[in-house]
Amino acid sequence: MIYVVATIELKSGSVDAIRAAAAACRVETLKEDGCIAYEMFSSLDNPDKLVVVEKWATREALTAHSKQPHLKAWREASAPFTASRKIEIVHPEKIEEF
Repeated sequence: MIYVVATIELKSGSVDAIRAAAAACRVETLKEDGCIAYEMFSSLDNPDKLVVVEKWATREALTAHSKQPHLKAWREASAPFTASRKIEIVHPEKIEEF
């Protein structure tokens, strides 16, 4: 089992601008083989901070996800509003950071 924790800091007041693109990406991602869960949360302390928690059956399924058109569309839609992004891929034996 592989977990992904992505923390996205948006430019101030940008949440509403990316909400539809985020929802569309989530819907399509949940249809992918190997996707067990995909949830997006807003920080209670900072409305411009999003945390995405994903659960994948295998690293191969996650790699396939990274090549999907809906993920590309989400990244393109959110790029103008993103101040920073940190992605951690949690394996049983290690953590990858991007």
